[in-house]
Amino acid sequence: MRKLGNCAWSFFVGIALLTGAPAWAAVADSAANGFTVKLELNIQASPQEVYRRLVHNVGDWWNPMHTFSGDAHNLSIDDKAFAWCCEKLADGGSVRHLEVVNADPGKTLVLSGALGPLQSIAATGSLTIQLAPAGDGTKVSVIYAVTGYLRAGLNTWAAPVDSVLTEQFTRLKSLIENGKAAPK
Repeated sequence: MRKLGNCAWSFFVGIALLTGAPAWAAVADSAANGFTVKLELNIQASPQEVYRRLVHNVGDWWNPMHTFSGDAHNLSIDDKAFAWCCEKLADGGSVRHLEVVNADPGKTLVLSGALGPLQSIAATGSLTIQLAPAGDGTKVSVIYAVTGYLRAGLNTWAAPVDSVLTEQFTRLKSLIENGKAAPK
């Protein structure tokens, strides 16, 4: 992800708040040494279809503004333990975003690491995505727990991370239900 200053993060948070999201999201806890973001939403598709699109079509729903390369189609997720969520960069470069630690297709995806600007500070996290049948669709539950050290306190990152994750999963929902991700 591109390195963004506080002004840019404020802009993205504002846009997310203005566009709304058909999801329940919250900063569950926040302290100087870390935070937890939780998100839940229902998607009108089977858990297997949601998992397939989540993993194998990440470039179709992830907002390219939240990539280092500016192109979400440079992102890939290899859903096997010890594999990675990576991004290709120009001239043969690459970014390792998260390590896959648990992949159970149609049910669970657990990744470990720091997303975007969190990579350049002493932080790490665990991103757990659980899928469960809910009526004629799927309940998606996301928990991203981050810990580490930042002089100003990691709690200063809780709201921006919550906003970005809410945006991404809202885009996934829109892609699956409407055929296209929310406006870029």
